[in-house]
Amino acid sequence: MIPGLVDPHTHFDSPYEGVNTRDDLESGSIAAAFGGTTSVIDFALQLPGQPILEAFREWRARVELTSSVIDYGFHITLTDLDVANAEADLSQLVAEGVTSFKFYMAPDGPIRADDQTLFRGLQLAADLGAMALVHAENADVIAVLQRQALEQGHTAPIWHARTRPAEAEGEAANRAIQLAHAAGAPVYIVHISCVEAAAEVARARERGWPVWGETCTQYLYIEESALDQPGFEGAKYTFTPPPRPSAQIAGLWTALERGTLSVVSTDHCPYDWRGQKSLGESDFTKIPGGAPGVEERLTMIYRGVTEGRMPMNVMIDALARNPARIFGLYPRKGAIAPGSDADIVVFDPTVRTTMSAASQHSRVDYNLFEGETGAGAARTVLVRGTPVIQDGELVAEPGHGRFLARDRVS
Repeated sequence: MIPGLVDPHTHFDSPYEGVNTRDDLESGSIAAAFGGTTSVIDFALQLPGQPILEAFREWRARVELTSSVIDYGFHITLTDLDVANAEADLSQLVAEGVTSFKFYMAPDGPIRADDQTLFRGLQLAADLGAMALVHAENADVIAVLQRQALEQGHTAPIWHARTRPAEAEGEAANRAIQLAHAAGAPVYIVHISCVEAAAEVARARERGWPVWGETCTQYLYIEESALDQPGFEGAKYTFTPPPRPSAQIAGLWTALERGTLSVVSTDHCPYDWRGQKSLGESDFTKIPGGAPGVEERLTMIYRGVTEGRMPMNVMIDALARNPARIFGLYPRKGAIAPGSDADIVVFDPTVRTTMSAASQHSRVDYNLFEGETGAGAARTVLVRGTPVIQDGELVAEPGHGRFLARDRVS
């Protein structure tokens, strides 16, 4: 048995340019449960000019039109702190258990938080006892490279990677960490894809700063070359930051094994390859960014354990204990102990599974790891002591999952 897994980074029913991710709260939570995940933290988005509390209430109400089989919470993504009652609204959200604020340093668009917004948000996170999450990429550098690529006639998916260099991620991670330190705020750098960004986390942690880093399953397996396939096949791998060369992948496994990176999430953001990602067939910048993976995380990361890339206890930390601790859920979640929620996975390490869109539970039309062999399987999954998956079959009804009010950051 292992503790129920915590995925602190999913995007259910998330809109982009008129299309929404294919998994809603119901289907996404079912896919997560089959992968041994018993708690997720999704994202509510405040648009520029929108009152923060109103934005959260509207987002949550829309997402909860469907029901979850596992427990779930929300981060709030902030884009505009000049709206009325911003501080009071954030204080109210923290009191209700929404204890983390996200900021996008990229892309260069309406959801981007400039440095003024980021720094003020970091100050508020420090004042209110919230965790700050940052998508760290230099939006201005990327905008220049994308414009130059398009002017030169480069439109294929591989240019998604070639215009988002690791240096732009490393620089932004350093800037976010320095601003957080100046504001006195804890900061969590999401979906780290390169050693340049991981190195900034390592330096901060060596100084004793409250800094954490997350990577995702896809960055530990998918290489940049996956984008450079014939036709439009590479669009399946347009997630942000982009996949990196193999040397970067090795560096991320090392960073996890050493504890530099604390969490492996999924950033589950499933847009169909056909009909949704095809919006960018003639312009790689128009491809909806994101990829599926909420169901495959356990089996793909345990494969790394079997290959000697990390010990089992590090895997449990990265998939369960650490995200629960960082985001105010421990020891309710991420542990098997007296007083915990009895979120438990009966894990069979002997199973070997071939990843396939034909057998997955996500509604998206492809599997990011198609044809790969995963190790181990969640055979039975309990949420608060009640079976959700029993002997590989779904047995819970949507609605079993509960909203997670999370503790403040201490």
